[in-house]
Amino acid sequence: AMRFGLHSGPVTAGVLRGEKSRFQLFGNTVSIAAKMENTGQPNKIQVSSETAELLVDMGKEQWIYQRVDNIADRGGMQTYWVEPQTSSQ
Repeated sequence: AMRFGLHSGPVTAGVLRGEKSRFQLFGNTVSIAAKMENTGQPNKIQVSSETAELLVDMGKEQWIYQRVDNIADRGGMQTYWVEPQTSSQ
C-alpha cells in the first residue's frame, strides 16, 4: 500500500555528489509533506490547506474532503483527503 503527503510552498534544491550523485529537496515544505505522508492512511492522498487551495483554484474542489483528525504535532494543522475523479465519473 502507498501513502501520499503533498504540501505546496518554497523549497531549496541541490545535487549532492559523492559515490553517487543524487537530487535532494530541503526545507519546511518538504518536512511537512513527509509528516503528512507518515500520518496518512494506506492508498490515500493527504494534502495541506495550501495544496487544497491550489486544487480549488484549478476547479477541482469536488476532489477534496476535509480530514476529520488533524496532525497534532503540527499545531493542529488541518489537512484534506484528495480523491481524483476522471471525467467519466
